[in-house]
Order: sequence, then C-alpha cells, then structure tokens
Amino acid sequence: MRIGLSGKDAVVSGSSQGIGLAIATGLAAACDSPSVISGGGLDPKMPGLSTGTWRTYSDTNVLGAVRLIRHCLPGMTGHRRGSVLNIAGDSAIVIPAEMIHYGMPKTALLAVSRGLDKEAAGTGVTVNSVIAGPTHTGGVEDFAYELVDKGLPGDEEQREFMRLHRPQSLIQRLIEPEEIAGLAVRLSSAQASATTGAAVRVDGGHADPIVP
Repeated sequence: MRIGLSGKDAVVSGSSQGIGLAIATGLAAACDSPSVISGGGLDPKMPGLSTGTWRTYSDTNVLGAVRLIRHCLPGMTGHRRGSVLNIAGDSAIVIPAEMIHYGMPKTALLAVSRGLDKEAAGTGVTVNSVIAGPTHTGGVEDFAYELVDKGLPGDEEQREFMRLHRPQSLIQRLIEPEEIAGLAVRLSSAQASATTGAAVRVDGGHADPIVP
C-alpha cells in the first residue's frame, strides 16, 4: 500500500538518530517538504540518579511533548486536518527496573495523548501514541553493552541482552527503527483517519497486556 502525504508538512522532534530519524526519513518519502527538529538521548545509569535528572527526563519526555503539541494543535484544528503522534515506548507499560526514570514519564505521555485527543474531538485531527518495543538504535546498543558480557560480538551481544533483560519479546530480537517508522507514517496518513486516542503497539510482542 502506497501512503501519500504529498503537500503535507511533518515536524519530528528527537529526530537526529534512531527511531526519530527513521520516522523523519519515512515521512520524507511520503511528504514534499518535512521539517525536522532534533531531541535528547538515553542515560542508562540508573543508580544514584539525582532529582534533577528525574526532572530532566520528565521535562523532556512529557512537558516537551506538551509544549510542542500546544503550539501546533490550534493551527491543526483550525485547518481541520493533521495528526499528532507521541512515541511512548513499551517502557510505559513494562517499566524496566534499570530504567524507571525513563519509563515513568513515558507512562505519563500515554495519559497526555489520551487527554489531548479530546481537545481535538470532531476536528479531523488525530492524536495517538506508539508503544515501541526494544529497538536497534545507537543508544540501545550502548545501553545493552552496559548490561552484558563485554567480549561478545555485536549480534551476540544483542541476543544476550534480549535473552537476559527482555525475555518477553516474541520476536527475540531488537526491532529496526524502520519497522516503527512504517507504523508512524501510516498513523499520520488518511488511511488511519479513524484511529485516534489509541496507544498502538509495535513491540515485537514484548508487552504482555492485551490492552493497549
């Protein structure tokens, strides 16, 4: 299925690498002229995190999204078209012990998305979240390296990380960013115009709950 977004603009925050970059690239293939804004990375060092670090994660992952949506939503609802898409990650519903500071704001982001979609009710604008599973990005590679045997080759390191730390995954591998981008592009298109207020999973079966 070819998804056409010709004549549309896209703003993708946190798009300098990984999932964000893949989504920006996917949208660029469907849009004429996407705009790209680039965000922060993942700090895997959970022990001894300061209160300031927790605030930084909340500010970046929750308030950063709120500010951007608040800025864009009035224009979108005024034109009666568009879509808002938040990347929550499966850490929002399967919070890892070593990344509580990352999972907590992602959980809050699901609530933000579900609330803000009500502001757009009846306008033709959709607001959704994507629950992405463990993804093959530079940040996750560095994170996995901290948790497994340092002497393993790259592919084996990833498999060992999944076996030890993400055993619930049904595909038993890291998800490629392009696999997440494919869903994001579809949710941004007219083909998903009836999908709003949803938390859509592309997690390789990692999260056990049936809903969302």
